[in-house]
Amino acid sequence: MRKLTFLAGVAVGYVLGTRAGRERYEQLRKTARDLAQTPAVQSATRNAKQAAGAAAGRAADAVAGKVGDRLPSSFTDRVPYLRERTGTASADGWGTPGK
Repeated sequence: MRKLTFLAGVAVGYVLGTRAGRERYEQLRKTARDLAQTPAVQSATRNAKQAAGAAAGRAADAVAGKVGDRLPSSFTDRVPYLRERTGTASADGWGTPGK
């Protein structure tokens, strides 16, 4: 009988705990979604994307400047940035050579 009472208590506690946990999760999710929609956060996100793009461009310049001339054409033809630097162009615009 004690075992049955204990298991019933565990089951009730589990159900109540998961329900409260789900409600809290939904509350946090709504708060995060609302926060992401604020103009300040959207502006910061936009600035971070631009900074990351600029950093990636500088890194690509550095790599292409050091090893770009030594890369095989099969590689440079598939990477748009390197294709533009070397002056080669593909016929289809997708990075694959035309037929």
